[in-house]
Amino acid sequence: MSLPFQRIGVLGAGAMGRGIVQLFAQAGFSVVLHDAQSSAIDAALKHLNETFERLVEKGRIEAASKQQILARIERADHLQGFAGCDLIIEAIVERLDIKREVFKALETVVSADTVLASNTSSLSITAIAAACEHPSRVAGYHFFNPVPLMKVVEIVRAARTDESVVDRLVELTRLSGHMPVVCQDTPGFIVNHAGRGFGTESLKALGEGVAEIATIDRILREQVDFNGMGFKLGPFELMDLTGLDVSHPVMESIYHQYYEEPRFRPSVIGAQRVSAGLFGRKTREGFYRYDGSPPPVEAPAPPAPVGLRVWVAPGPQQLAVRELVEGLGATLDLASVPSADSLIVVTPFGTDATSAADGLDATRVIALDTLFPFGLRACKRRSLMRTPATSADICKLAHGLFAGDGAKVSLLRDSSGFIAQRVVAMIVSVATEIAQQRIASPQDIDSAVRIGLGYPVGPLTMGDLLGPARVLEVLEGMYRSSDDPRYRAGPWLRRRAKLGLSLLVAD
Repeated sequence: MSLPFQRIGVLGAGAMGRGIVQLFAQAGFSVVLHDAQSSAIDAALKHLNETFERLVEKGRIEAASKQQILARIERADHLQGFAGCDLIIEAIVERLDIKREVFKALETVVSADTVLASNTSSLSITAIAAACEHPSRVAGYHFFNPVPLMKVVEIVRAARTDESVVDRLVELTRLSGHMPVVCQDTPGFIVNHAGRGFGTESLKALGEGVAEIATIDRILREQVDFNGMGFKLGPFELMDLTGLDVSHPVMESIYHQYYEEPRFRPSVIGAQRVSAGLFGRKTREGFYRYDGSPPPVEAPAPPAPVGLRVWVAPGPQQLAVRELVEGLGATLDLASVPSADSLIVVTPFGTDATSAADGLDATRVIALDTLFPFGLRACKRRSLMRTPATSADICKLAHGLFAGDGAKVSLLRDSSGFIAQRVVAMIVSVATEIAQQRIASPQDIDSAVRIGLGYPVGPLTMGDLLGPARVLEVLEGMYRSSDDPRYRAGPWLRRRAKLGLSLLVAD
């Protein structure tokens, strides 16, 4: 079988470069590693030797295989060591000026048909290629850390990239055991672009004072449920893990590269915390403390109320909510209007509790989030939301009632779209805009985000499981309630919701 490339050069011996070397050496390719710092090459080769030794100890590879793999790795102390390579993968510092100079230098070393690829996660491949004499051979080749374990690779087509270059990189990726996803050269490519929904919208909710950090994390870990799967980490836990010094600049970069598109608007909270050096785990303090302090503890639920009457507002979930309320031991108020002593339950999608309480006694209104499973013993957590007028006694009664089957309950201040609704709807919204712009195929968008960000399912599948019409309803409700253009729904979602089509259907 003819291989797409015979000899691969990797420029940069940091964590990404080491991982790329490991991936291709294990896949059977000859790999040349170079770094401007000779000591970095030494450290990388030592690290790789130790990595393969651990794989032998764990039984993942044979001892003989380790030696064969190491024999495929060659060090180069000068750029001239790449002279025999037909693919160079650059994985150096994220600075456009430096990358452009390096690519110009590489062209003086390699043959005219050698492919030059950048592992950049945030810079324009077209801008890098513009410095080259042969821009048609330049592409983006974006891996995720740790490279051997993150099984998706973004192959980025710049404005002048030859299609044969893309095809060869796709084949190489498959031969290495990873999944290739092809996309256009746009800010954030697929994964970093699509990732704006989760953390950015959670920061927006935090900035509005809807809930505390730990509450938002708990809701998105425990309430969101796609076929029994949810987010492994809450957004603030995730930002602490990756480092806010990494994630906040990406938020700002994509926002500005898209000319201040409101969907990507960062939060001042992130900027302040970066200025304070509260990066997360690496600094032992971020949104949480990592100095041995106990984690935030959730207050216990009050006891289930006795003799409580509950009136459930009309709507698509009225019967299901009534069934839940009865199952939790309350008495239903079935009158056309609520009695003077009844707890009033509303179930808005996208709008706030205040809007849903229109015409009702707001002091007795509690909103229940019904986007995800909420039935009796059918969920880990339920979200409730009060109006500014809802009394403390009503909040306590509602909390006790809806925790009656052992589910945890989060009580929110008034918000357009609770927490789960607004965050998941924005994840879907951003992904549909990526599809609308034809940055990548719907299937590649879904696969890249699911694997690259560790989501339970891809963002377009999220929309399909919830129903495109329901996601559209949430976004339109948020737009009406807030007048914020970040929540406007795009044509990809609108058209498929109207026609009853899957969000994964291309046109």
